Amino acid sequence: MNEQLSFLCNWVSAPRRVAAIAPSSQALAALITRGVSVHDAPVIELGAGTGVFTRQLIARGIPQEQLALVEFGSNFAHGLRAAFPATRVLCMDAARLGDIELFDGKEAGAVVSGLPLLSMPPLQVARILKAAFTHLRPGGAFYQFTYGPRCPVPRAILERFGLHGRFVGWTLANLPPAAVFQICREPAPAKLV
Repeated sequence: MNEQLSFLCNWVSAPRRVAAIAPSSQALAALITRGVSVHDAPVIELGAGTGVFTRQLIARGIPQEQLALVEFGSNFAHGLRAAFPATRVLCMDAARLGDIELFDGKEAGAVVSGLPLLSMPPLQVARILKAAFTHLRPGGAFYQFTYGPRCPVPRAILERFGLHGRFVGWTLANLPPAAVFQICREPAPAKLV
């Protein structure tokens, strides 16, 4: 089954969970992974879907063995296992990621998220961010796309976890057009001597 048809079938069966009418474009995949390099390995991908971002991460030099793909939909997870056999595919809720050992204790340098945060309750978004940041090393970044003009993580949640969001860019070559934000820990305040 081709990627478009697979995506459509999954959307029809769970439109609120999939929350998009088409898979992410190559342009969005290039934009969301632009700041990720081989030095960021290992990398976690949330809501890996059909693997559009996964392919781009591999093209950027991330070895499959250094990728953990988190996907709630069992049909998508099955497809990911077939397409990327050396990756670690976890069929689970991303909010539970903090309970899982991923890379033998090695912290990830990046999280790339295709999750529909805008369609989730704030408590779920907070749980996902908390879980993801438990696996990120200092200086690591969480990349999230959205269809809106603002960071999809509410300011109160960012402040609660000591995070800040930075706009990365827009792409019109996606259906619908999308923006990417980088979410990082706030730098620790300088100590007064």
